[in-house]
Amino acid sequence: MSAKPKLKAESRNPRTDDEARAFVRHVESLFMPWNVEALVAGFTEDCVVRFGDLPEFRGSEALEKFFRARSARQKGYRLKKEFRALEGGTIANYWEGWWTDAASGAQMTGRGVEVWVLRDGKIAVWEAAFNVKEAGKAGGADLV
Repeated sequence: MSAKPKLKAESRNPRTDDEARAFVRHVESLFMPWNVEALVAGFTEDCVVRFGDLPEFRGSEALEKFFRARSARQKGYRLKKEFRALEGGTIANYWEGWWTDAASGAQMTGRGVEVWVLRDGKIAVWEAAFNVKEAGKAGGADLV
């Protein structure tokens, strides 16, 4: 009896829209409640994170510190992610979130887009652009 051949690393990445949707849903589930250990485990050890206007950071240790800080600040975090596109090893999604800011007690909302570049079934690059505001208040600059 011969052993099964090892899967190539890229074959662990979602290959269909349905697989990518399931991947996005799984990541979404790790935020409610916060499961920092599982979130970090879903990234490569040498991950690169470009999150909003924060300085770029790299690696599991920095990522864990980031998630722990967010989980302390964003109380009662609720999140809805929607799959948008899969191209090769890259997934795009849209998200909306709601939480209580632990520092001010304000009810907050946010929404944005993310691009995940995957390697070996894990997120290797996370790029996120988003807007956050206090619930019920106008957000951003008065552009219109």
